[in-house]
Amino acid sequence: MRHPFSFVILSAVILLSACSKEALPEENGGEVVYEYPENSLPLVAIYTQNVTVPDEPKIRATLKISDRGVALFEGPIGIETRGQSSQYFYPKKQYGFETRSTEDFELDVDVSLLGLPEEEDWILQAPYGDKSLMRNVLTYSLSEAMGRYASRTRYVNLNLNDQNDGVYVLMERLKRDVNRIDINELLEVENEGSALTGGYILKIDKGTDINATTAFASKYTSSEQSVIHFLYETPDAATITAAQKDYIQGYISDFEDALQSENFTDDNEGYKAFIDVDSFVDFFILTELGNNVDGYRLSTWLTKDRDEKLKMGPIWDFNLAYGNANYCAAERYDVWAYRLSERCPGDFYPVPFWWMRLMQDPAFKEAVKTRFTALRKGVLSDASIAAKIESYRELLDSSNNAGYNFTRWPILGEWVWPNFFVGQTYNEEVDYLKEWTLNRTAWLDQQISQF
Repeated sequence: MRHPFSFVILSAVILLSACSKEALPEENGGEVVYEYPENSLPLVAIYTQNVTVPDEPKIRATLKISDRGVALFEGPIGIETRGQSSQYFYPKKQYGFETRSTEDFELDVDVSLLGLPEEEDWILQAPYGDKSLMRNVLTYSLSEAMGRYASRTRYVNLNLNDQNDGVYVLMERLKRDVNRIDINELLEVENEGSALTGGYILKIDKGTDINATTAFASKYTSSEQSVIHFLYETPDAATITAAQKDYIQGYISDFEDALQSENFTDDNEGYKAFIDVDSFVDFFILTELGNNVDGYRLSTWLTKDRDEKLKMGPIWDFNLAYGNANYCAAERYDVWAYRLSERCPGDFYPVPFWWMRLMQDPAFKEAVKTRFTALRKGVLSDASIAAKIESYRELLDSSNNAGYNFTRWPILGEWVWPNFFVGQTYNEEVDYLKEWTLNRTAWLDQQISQF
């Protein structure tokens, strides 16, 4: 066995040589072989012929995936950068890509990558401002453990055009699919009757292309500047028909009217006639667990399946959660995320009034209490959450995966927007996340027990 110090030195040499191998070379009968540490991450290598990856459109590239020296996949992809804020704020870019046919590049091809269900749409998420490298992965894993679909993930090391780019998260892009958001496919010809009722996917989000064609607005807004927009995701703005727009706009409007009415708690005439309450409860619990500063108001997904009620989720985008932002009290573990608009009045992206109103209903609060109490005995127990965090730490730290990442992106000990806490080491970042989360669960225990 090699001396640990020798391992570090040789690993550093290998990294700096840009070959991005996660192993140490040894001679064996004249051949060079590699010893892969136990927790080596799969290697994702992308080659664009040194063309810079643009925001859009997708450009041609080659994807190669290997694990401990074993080739797992090779094929063409179309790739582009993604992210509304991250691609402008952060030098570490995240990417969206589609797997393409080797015979016809314009043809998308479903494939399985690293054991994930077959699809053609994928994301390489780039944890940067989240120096624990795990806030999204943790949240999506908790959601799945709660029985709610969330994007499945795999940690990888990324090599782009022979440049080591550190730790990334290979994940599923959210979309309608039997293996992802499993709702009915609504066709352009389906414009009446039961067929018209689903499936729809909407997003509450910001964007530079929001207009009457791409989204519709809630009539319950706090000001002309603070408007809640529902973006057409599926069917998208290019394919959704006028009848389908009218239906989903009307459904959301009727739900909001019922929620605002005097008899909003009535089982038949109030909000319960329009929403799947259990999905709202689970979304509330996960958003509050992280005190997600973007929660409810940005990166928020909703679905409406055929002949079913409106559902919240899947959960998405927790990079700024768990005390990782320094505005609107996002760093505090003892405030409610759903009350953010009270703390930050006039923000361009308000929390929909839905949540303040729902929390005025004793039945909704009781449903939250019942569900949270049950989850705290299992998947949301302190022991379970701490075990997940420690498992990610072991994976990322023990084989110097995090070390490689922060060699490429030397930001430990430096403030990166919008950090509240700045750790000097990777372990300090993980310790902060763990301590903050356990303080949060203790506070939620105390608050929710009084519902």
